[in-house]
Amino acid sequence: MKKDNFNIAGKLASGFIDHPLTALLGVFILVLGYLTLEIIPREENPQIKVAGGVVIVALPGASASEVQKVITDPLEKKIREIKGVENIFSTARDSVGIVQVQYYVGQDKSNADLKLYDIVMKNMDQLPKNAMNPIIKTMDIDIDVPVASIAFYAKDDAISQTELYKKINRLGYEINRINDVAQVALKGARKEQFNVSINASKLKAKKITLGQVAMSLKGLTFQLPNIQGETTSGDVVIFGVDSAIDSVNDVKNILISSFDGRAVYLKDIAEVTKGDDIQNKKRSFIYSKENNLEAKETQQVTMTISKLKGANTVIVNEKIFAYLDSVKNKLETENIGYIITRDDGYTANHAVNELVYHLVVSIAIIAILLVFALGFKEAMIVSITVPMILSLTLFIGFMIGETVNRITLFALLLSLGLLVDAAIIVIENIHRHMHDHSAKDKTLREIAIEATNEIGNPTNVATIAIIMTFVPMFFVGGMMGQFMHPLPVFVPIALLVSLVIAYIFTPYLVNKFLKKVN
Repeated sequence: MKKDNFNIAGKLASGFIDHPLTALLGVFILVLGYLTLEIIPREENPQIKVAGGVVIVALPGASASEVQKVITDPLEKKIREIKGVENIFSTARDSVGIVQVQYYVGQDKSNADLKLYDIVMKNMDQLPKNAMNPIIKTMDIDIDVPVASIAFYAKDDAISQTELYKKINRLGYEINRINDVAQVALKGARKEQFNVSINASKLKAKKITLGQVAMSLKGLTFQLPNIQGETTSGDVVIFGVDSAIDSVNDVKNILISSFDGRAVYLKDIAEVTKGDDIQNKKRSFIYSKENNLEAKETQQVTMTISKLKGANTVIVNEKIFAYLDSVKNKLETENIGYIITRDDGYTANHAVNELVYHLVVSIAIIAILLVFALGFKEAMIVSITVPMILSLTLFIGFMIGETVNRITLFALLLSLGLLVDAAIIVIENIHRHMHDHSAKDKTLREIAIEATNEIGNPTNVATIAIIMTFVPMFFVGGMMGQFMHPLPVFVPIALLVSLVIAYIFTPYLVNKFLKKVN
């Protein structure tokens, strides 16, 4: 048969069966697969596209019912015009309205954020005149979900929670500088502050409003800069105002107002103490138990760390914990201990390694079964094509932005039985042609090419039919569609790759290792 009459299977077989670089191509594919498995981002579960946002509008002095009427209800009506919005939740409180927007799972986050911002800005003129500018906060699941968390606690009771917060906060700055770390947050932290407990009776007696006190204390948030200049004599004159608050007495002596011709200081109407933020009602604890004794409760600060989208969870967490190991001795000298409470890198790596192990075991089982069905050499030829198929599939997945996770490897395990079909069909047809009476005057090379070309079209059609069964999975919506996304991506890729590998390497390996039966 002339080469011009060959289908795609025959052309690939004839083009590579004698090519000197075919063996090198096979080795290259295997190495490529190994490198891809090492560098491809590893995650425990597939990334799910979730978009949402919150619009906050303050209307000072308005009641909750007024806020609902002029803020939240009009905003809800306008936001519903955005395509892809699934749910809207609104809350109206005194002086503020909050509208939460939830999009259908799978909506593009960038477009969703832009549409929300656009619809709010276009309708600014419909807000009340005394309403403040809207605050739009969007949700980013890539950085809102932590990949690591560490609980820090004081080993010495003399260390206060505010001191612990200061030290851990500095540590957070350093961790945030690590490549691919997106966000570092502290939970259960107790920040240092001055607490002012106002006596309502004294406030009333001095005829001072709470608003006056608030305005006087508000000025403490501003720092006055020093002003420097030169006189004609060349001397430097420094004008400065010491605006720092160093002690409780500094706060107590803040001038609030006057009453009966006398100055009223903060100490006259309130009790001032220095401590932590008493408004924060949240607490975090570690419970430990030794020698079957009663559980010990220790207050702690949890640091949560998230990564950038597309970053390898395993590598990011390795860098984080390597840094913690480098400062472990320093933390010990400061009587601070820590416990790693979440490590998605370890979980993802363990899950991937476990599934890769089962993948290797499955390939070995298939090879053993094929020995009894085809013979030793034929079984080895088919088995060699499997890791090549998986290698090329992983590389293509990496190039299109996919990650390795439990569903990805489940897709490969699911299609493993299908991946050897093409190679088995090719080698069985070659084996049949070798024993045919018309093969006496043909070389093994000619037999391999003709046999591969013969089954090319029906094998292609059968493979495409299997691929079409996975196409409907692309249209599955919601959380399940996003979670199972690797299945309709990797299975068709693997099946198409299996055809190419079978048509190229099966005839090549047959020509190299099998002998023609006379």
